[in-house]
Amino acid sequence: MSDILGNQLGSGARVAEAAPPVRHKHYLNESYTARSWLLTTDHKRIGILYMIAVTFFFAVGGVAATAVRLELLTPYGDLVQAETYNKLFTIHGVIMVWFFLIPSIPNTLGNFLIPLMIGAEDLAFPRLNLASWYIFMIGGLVTLSAVIFGGVDTGWTFYTPYSSVYSNTAVVLAILGVVIAGFSSIFTGVNFVVTVHKLRAPGMTWFRLPLFVWSHYATSLILVLATPVLALVLILVAIERIFGVGIFDPALGGDPLLFQHLFWFYSHPAVYIMILPGMGVTSEIIAAFSRRRVFGYTFVAFASLAIATLGFLVWGHHMFVSGQSLYAGLAFSILSFLVAIPSAVKVFNWTATLYKGEISFDTPMLYALGFIGLFTVGGLTGLFLASLAVDVHVHDSYFVVAHFHYIMVGSTVMAYLGGIHYWWPKMSGRLYSEAWGRFSAILIFAGFNLTFFPQFVLGYLGMPRRYYQYAPDFQVFNVLSTAGASILAVGYLLPLFYLLLSLRDGRSAPANPWEATGLEWQTPSPPPKENFHEIPVVTHEAYERASPDEKRVGE
Repeated sequence: MSDILGNQLGSGARVAEAAPPVRHKHYLNESYTARSWLLTTDHKRIGILYMIAVTFFFAVGGVAATAVRLELLTPYGDLVQAETYNKLFTIHGVIMVWFFLIPSIPNTLGNFLIPLMIGAEDLAFPRLNLASWYIFMIGGLVTLSAVIFGGVDTGWTFYTPYSSVYSNTAVVLAILGVVIAGFSSIFTGVNFVVTVHKLRAPGMTWFRLPLFVWSHYATSLILVLATPVLALVLILVAIERIFGVGIFDPALGGDPLLFQHLFWFYSHPAVYIMILPGMGVTSEIIAAFSRRRVFGYTFVAFASLAIATLGFLVWGHHMFVSGQSLYAGLAFSILSFLVAIPSAVKVFNWTATLYKGEISFDTPMLYALGFIGLFTVGGLTGLFLASLAVDVHVHDSYFVVAHFHYIMVGSTVMAYLGGIHYWWPKMSGRLYSEAWGRFSAILIFAGFNLTFFPQFVLGYLGMPRRYYQYAPDFQVFNVLSTAGASILAVGYLLPLFYLLLSLRDGRSAPANPWEATGLEWQTPSPPPKENFHEIPVVTHEAYERASPDEKRVGE
């Protein structure tokens, strides 16, 4: 039996024998009716609802991206016309940013895990949590309805005055959907902050919190403080578009740069809404599969808060060519270099944790290492863009596209899938095929680099983004990108296949298949509705491993 399970989990797993079939009462088998799911206030079920929702929106955004890449396979614009192409990359960006990348980790894994990690029965406001899911779904469906009513061609940034005056597409519908979804983000952020402050188990001090919780706490502060600015500026765009009030249109006495300042004041911190939760996932996985306490735990924890704070001070580096003053450009350039320091601290500390660790290359670890690689490339190229001279050369080129996809898409998706694979046994009570998992992780990493690394070269050579036609000299790099995108699509589809298959055929998971630390591993798999049969008391430091004679709950 142990040999069979070893093959199922992979050579790095440390499980003595398979768990008995899942027979305990848990959150999944409390009730199977649709009503029980749609009216649930259980944070675990709401996390699953979010997982289903973001998977749907990811598929929609992926279909639009596929059409974009197919169009760019040749330089002549022979698949779709310019107007259609503009609508494709716009809906791709809007859906991916606000309905996948931002909610993917916090609303799914954060919802499921934060109460378990701090020893709480649920989030502080369970009904608000359910309401946030419904608001998110309403926002997403309203945004998708814009496609039915003619689409949107402004780009995901909704730059004025084109969006507020000149576009003949369904801009207001798309804006309304994003604003509605913003309330979901605010509700989730408030819920997480109050939960971390008020519902920690006895002995769970601030510096015993898992780094996953620290990263979500910092993310929640950004959500609560920055999202209202986005909502307000988009509402102003709608007001100008509907009523003709001069806010951003120069012809009416407005200032289009005011929109950029307000939009990027939210949207640059939004990058850290996407990446900070992924850093938390990576910290958990690195600690578990190197069998070591995270090196410099306190520095990593405070680095999350530093990123959240400095992230509010660098929005102007998106506006180096907008005509802002040279002194403002210099200030934002310096601040942009500074924000790289806490990110570098995390990468250094993960590497130091791996040093002399007892490393096992199971599927979650491969995703975590992929995250570090893609994030490092994205971060270093971000320093190029923080340099005024380089930014002037590559601004609005495919260099920028490659950079933000490495950060926002590659890193976030690798962390999201790594977290799904790491906590899948806890969430589902089942084990997946380790062979398929490793293959998909390698395939995604290879496909992503083949897709986006050539775009750095394209951008440096001068290919502008958002054009459906381009000079024939650029075709070879676009062919490489489209080929990589096809590999990436297969890599993204594989986990959906074998994870769903594991629900039917997978072996029952023990309480702690990875021999990891943390309260979430001290409860059965899947967890009971109330999370813990009795209130846990925390006596260990974060990531401290129990001595051999100590027995963990559920093992």
